[in-house]
Amino acid sequence: MKAMSTEIAEVLQIVPACHQDARGYFAETYNRSALEPLGVTADFVQDNLSFSKREGTVRGLHFQAPPFQQAKLVRCSSGSILDVAVDIRFGSPTFGMHVARVLSAQNRHQLFVPAGFAHGFSTLTPNAEVLYKVDANYAPQSECGIRFDDPVLAIDWQLGNDPAYLSDRDKDLPQFTALPPVFTYADMIEVSECLS
Repeated sequence: MKAMSTEIAEVLQIVPACHQDARGYFAETYNRSALEPLGVTADFVQDNLSFSKREGTVRGLHFQAPPFQQAKLVRCSSGSILDVAVDIRFGSPTFGMHVARVLSAQNRHQLFVPAGFAHGFSTLTPNAEVLYKVDANYAPQSECGIRFDDPVLAIDWQLGNDPAYLSDRDKDLPQFTALPPVFTYADMIEVSECLS
């Protein structure tokens, strides 16, 4: 496996090694000992599966507030998505900036989204299946989010002129400017230093 840098240092694009022959291919999608030296030190406790029938579906932007914050390792096992991580750590030099990467069954790339980031994706194909690991269990009482189409964030979700297909919950998420200081950069840095 190798890690490719992104516009925000803590968000990593992971490229698994792929071994191909006449039968097809084999790839490790997760290997703790291979990922830790690359900066993925999360202790994953839960795997999630999301399936979206329609192209143009947007899920997000979501996060869990402390003490239930989650890091995620995201991959697309069928179809193609645009995966997005937004820095919501107040005081961060990249606060409000985002990383967007195409993840697909074909390229097999993954995105590591640390705690302190809002996460979402848009489906670029119908029948998109997304698998992601998280390092904290789902905690509905701490579930939060921000509007995917907030003009301050200026994320190009690659929807063209078509409207996004959203859940009712995601339609009602607050704007980015209404976000309280759920995460602070200084606190997140102290936590990461303790873990290393």
